[in-house]
Amino acid sequence: MGQQPNQLTPDAGPWHRWGYELRQFREARGLSQQALAHRALIDRSHLGRFERAERPVPRHVAVVLDEVLDAAGALVRCWDEAERMAPHDDSGVVSRARTTDHGAKTRDYGASAPGTLAVSEFGQAGSAGDDEDTVVVPARIHGRILFVPVPRRVVLASGLAGLAATAVPATTATAATELADLGSPFEHFAQLRRVMIQADNLIGPRHVLPALQQHLVSLAVRRRAARGADAVAFLALETRYEELAGWFAQDIGDERAARGHTAKALDASHIAGDSDLTAYILGRKAQLAVDTGHPSDALGLATAARRTARAGSRLEVIAILHEAHAHAVLGEGDEARRAYDSALTLLGSADTDGVWGSWLDTAYVNTARARSLAALGEYEQAAAGFDSAIAALPPSYRRDRGVYLARAARAHAGTGNMPLAARIGAQAVGIAAETGSARIIGQLDRLDRMLIPAAAEDGVAEFRAALDRIVLHPA
Repeated sequence: MGQQPNQLTPDAGPWHRWGYELRQFREARGLSQQALAHRALIDRSHLGRFERAERPVPRHVAVVLDEVLDAAGALVRCWDEAERMAPHDDSGVVSRARTTDHGAKTRDYGASAPGTLAVSEFGQAGSAGDDEDTVVVPARIHGRILFVPVPRRVVLASGLAGLAATAVPATTATAATELADLGSPFEHFAQLRRVMIQADNLIGPRHVLPALQQHLVSLAVRRRAARGADAVAFLALETRYEELAGWFAQDIGDERAARGHTAKALDASHIAGDSDLTAYILGRKAQLAVDTGHPSDALGLATAARRTARAGSRLEVIAILHEAHAHAVLGEGDEARRAYDSALTLLGSADTDGVWGSWLDTAYVNTARARSLAALGEYEQAAAGFDSAIAALPPSYRRDRGVYLARAARAHAGTGNMPLAARIGAQAVGIAAETGSARIIGQLDRLDRMLIPAAAEDGVAEFRAALDRIVLHPA
């Protein structure tokens, strides 16, 4: 007789409820833990601990399991609800399944590092404690492209070496003490940040993020040794490093790391007492929220950013743009249009201090509007907006060109011009392969599914084959 499954206790807490729902979907699909583990690239023992609320459940794992179990978003929504309902300890860390009752282990889920679950082979997994060097990469799972942590050695063995890229040369933590002989250590770190922004647009974040994270350690050492105004200045710069690290992490598909860096940046901006910096990072949190499927949260964050920003400033314009896109994703077209009109009006009289939003211009606002028009299903106008943006984009903005191309391709597919969409999408695939950008690959995944009914049309098969060549495939 087979072993009886452990009895679950969904009323013991929000993560017990999530584990219960996971088992319900698994059993409804007629899958054993081993079968589900093989399909989702997750270790079988981890699945058992997830069901019993004994192990942290990273959100990207919930997304993968939802996809594999065809749960139509139910497991992801349940995960979000558990995250909101879980108790917090004094440090603000979520304590999931913190109990010794009902057979669960006492464990602080919030203490786990990013990448808690790491696929060590397709179908097997290890934890961060296994000393496995992992990278988050795109993998095709049940027709969808999802970003999952995979050991670097597995990625290298697959032939997709670009996804396992190593960092550009970076200083070590101890090297910070060697900056004492520089005329301006602060300017040294400020210049490094500018260089990394330029490098990101050319070669993508996979090469740059590890270096930035090392520089963050050195910068923190320098900041702790400083006093008075110097300490405040270093803290403000460290805050901008954290915000940039969040941007890079999001662009490699590591949402958990992106949230962590951005949350640290927001906390540090409050400590620094810099309301401009706080307004800017609230805007970034709004952008991250809408990009990860939480437009209602994004709208609230964008409203907070606008409330925090100086009236008539470019920061206020940025906040309005985030509000506008959140409205569009929520299907509130009239509100979105009014917000874009307000942004353009305010931009004409906004301050030009050169620090915040120096890149803001009418073309940028119109490109943002095109993205919102696509979200509202107004594809012809969106396609025209993206085509204009691509024509005006400087060659040095390589990654951004890939993002615009991918969005333009989706817009043209929305108009029914599948051959043109496939041709434009193929151009974006080349940039995605160079940069490893999740922003590009995510758009191309959606384009790929839009093109399924048009498989016989010119260029469609070639585009889909090219996209398949730059992502991992389970055995």
